[in-house]
Amino acid sequence: MFFHLKGMILILFFMAGNAFASMPKKVFISVDADTLSILKKKKFISYVPKTNSKISVVEVNKEDIEKISEVMHNEFRRCGGFMFHENYSDAKKVFDPVSKKVSLFVDYAINRESVVANYLDQVDEKKIIEVIEKLSSFPNRHYQNTNGVTSQLWIKSNWARLASVRSDISVSEFKHRWKQSSIILTIKGSKRSDEIIVFGGHGDSIAGSRYGRRAGNKAPGADDNASGIAVITELIRLVVDNNYVPQRTLKFISYAAEEVGLRGSREVANSLKGQNVIGVIQFDMTNYKGSNNDITLVSDYTSSEQNAFLAKLIDRYVGATWSYGKCGYACSDHASWNSAGFAASFPFEAHIRNANPHIHSSRDTIDKSDYGAKHAVKFAKLGISYLIEMDQ
Repeated sequence: MFFHLKGMILILFFMAGNAFASMPKKVFISVDADTLSILKKKKFISYVPKTNSKISVVEVNKEDIEKISEVMHNEFRRCGGFMFHENYSDAKKVFDPVSKKVSLFVDYAINRESVVANYLDQVDEKKIIEVIEKLSSFPNRHYQNTNGVTSQLWIKSNWARLASVRSDISVSEFKHRWKQSSIILTIKGSKRSDEIIVFGGHGDSIAGSRYGRRAGNKAPGADDNASGIAVITELIRLVVDNNYVPQRTLKFISYAAEEVGLRGSREVANSLKGQNVIGVIQFDMTNYKGSNNDITLVSDYTSSEQNAFLAKLIDRYVGATWSYGKCGYACSDHASWNSAGFAASFPFEAHIRNANPHIHSSRDTIDKSDYGAKHAVKFAKLGISYLIEMDQ
């Protein structure tokens, strides 16, 4: 009888352990009011521990994160659209007032026209196409599989190759808790190295069927966001080819895991809290002209002062048409820097409602941009103008 009872107890413990192990892991995400009701309707939310009129923190199953990402794209045309939080102590920080870091060293003056003009004619569409084609040749660039790791390592090696002639340039991996690393190229400033300018875009890509993503799905991500990484790579090439020595430190970043809650950029941005990051520009989708205006300056969760500066740069140097537009909460990596208190801007390829309809699918290929990069060239010209005028 004793052994029978003991055996029953062991069986019950074993069953309880299996049941506990099979329970889905819970994590938190922060979303805005627009998306909260949709996520509730689709039964992704376990409960809502805290909310206000603008932002809500909600508990979800970790295994549903990629499905939620697809909802954000299909329902709201957002890449990301939420911030991922491993625990509630991190999540509730989104309700803290954002302490904006005001730099005394940025006046947004435009007075280096002769220098900028020399670079504008050097922007090479073919070089941009080469990077787009290479990155979109990977089956996908998912943050949790080999392709996602390998594609970021290709970016690292390509940037290192471009920078090999310079001793003041370093390229490193920023490791995360998932497989894919972020890649950071740093050019140390020659005079004011403690002042940092950031040029960023995400390197991952994702695709899936209706609310069922898979790490093995084909996701070439030519526009989203090989085009942004291609623009950043072109900026690096221009700086190196012209032996440009910046006064301030420049960081060029390919973020990991943007498509699943801005995870890479949040960790990178938070790691630089306390440092003097004087400006951040985000390149995410640059090569699909879906609107009459060439460039949309995202006006929400960005710096209005720096946005006005970008508008002047477009008028002075790029010769493109532009307008302001909103893209919602956490729609790309600029939001990570904004929430960390830094001045961030996000020039986008079109009005949000007219953005590339093929992203997050196997159809996001360069043929949707007529096999060229004419639209991305405008963003490269804006990027190099921003770099030179900010670096004074």
